Amino acid sequence: MKEYKVGIIGFGFIGKVHAYAYANLPFHFSPLPFRTRITSVCTGGTATAEVARSFLNADKAVTDFRFITENPDIDIVNICSPNDRHAEALLSAMAAGKHIYCDKPITATLAEAEKVSAALPGYRATAQMTFQNRFFPAIIRAKQLIDDGFLGKILEFRAAYFHSGSADPNTPMKWNLSAERGGGAIADLGSHVLDLLDYLMGGFASINAVTSIAYADRPAPGKPGERVKVDAEDCVMMLVRMQNGAIGNIEATKLATGTEDELRLEVHGAQGAIRFNSMDPHHLEIYDTHASAKPFGGFRGWCGVDVGQRWDPPATTFPGPKYTMGWARIHIGCLANFLFDVHAGRPGNPGLLQGIRIQRLLQKVRESAASGQFTDVGGVA
Repeated sequence: MKEYKVGIIGFGFIGKVHAYAYANLPFHFSPLPFRTRITSVCTGGTATAEVARSFLNADKAVTDFRFITENPDIDIVNICSPNDRHAEALLSAMAAGKHIYCDKPITATLAEAEKVSAALPGYRATAQMTFQNRFFPAIIRAKQLIDDGFLGKILEFRAAYFHSGSADPNTPMKWNLSAERGGGAIADLGSHVLDLLDYLMGGFASINAVTSIAYADRPAPGKPGERVKVDAEDCVMMLVRMQNGAIGNIEATKLATGTEDELRLEVHGAQGAIRFNSMDPHHLEIYDTHASAKPFGGFRGWCGVDVGQRWDPPATTFPGPKYTMGWARIHIGCLANFLFDVHAGRPGNPGLLQGIRIQRLLQKVRESAASGQFTDVGGVA
């Protein structure tokens, strides 16, 4: 059986999530026509790299990503580093012909993304972005319903990704709160929402955005009494027109007190509607205008479909379709999608080109927020 050797670059929170997905893949997909093994891990310091190596039972701990991207024994480069570290690792891995699994957003800046775009024509391996929200079974079902015309003409929508960590003024400054390092709500949360809407409904036509920074400065981590300037937005709200004519609003915020990790979606069409909340991943809610409204309302109304953990083969039924699913399960599904494409020699989907398209969209959002006007985004692809 083919064994793919994996090198992970970055082993913070998302690096652990990806490692968890590799470790648990055999429970959720069977038969697996391949094996994976994490053989190398790279972090910013010798001590943290060795801790990660020991935790993963990997062979090597390194502090230079090139020992992974240029290593002939590595098949898959898994990029989980902070956003401003993505570009160099991506370009190195592409030049070496490695398969690549890259966390979102693809890079910290549009200029970096365009360098990746320029390298794409010579790249022949499989690469995929970690847009894991596409892999909720409820979202897969929503995509089927939309493509089958269940909603009819799509008229309007609402989408939001809610976090609350920045509502507290005493939340310390972190890299993902820094614009210089590619952080902020637009990149961190907005990238997910924009990709999801692009996946479900097609391209964007125009965007009008407004952003907010809740507090001018935050505590410097590890330096009691010091505060540092905040230069990345905590919240973005957008009015959007899609290429299919539908209009809607998008919100991505870290200021939504009372929320934790809540992705909401509503799409309204002439014949039906769907809605989803990631805090209730077991259900996709649908509304069918063809259902009888008589007598006394008949069967007309919102219906919660038990999508649950129902997946197409070779996904297993473990632990069972009736059991509620966790956030990590969609990362397993996202990773499996990538690995099966690697094994079949197919291009990844969503691939690096989608990552570049979303990065271009993120830049348009920032331009709109700066100008206070609608920005044409129809040519970002």
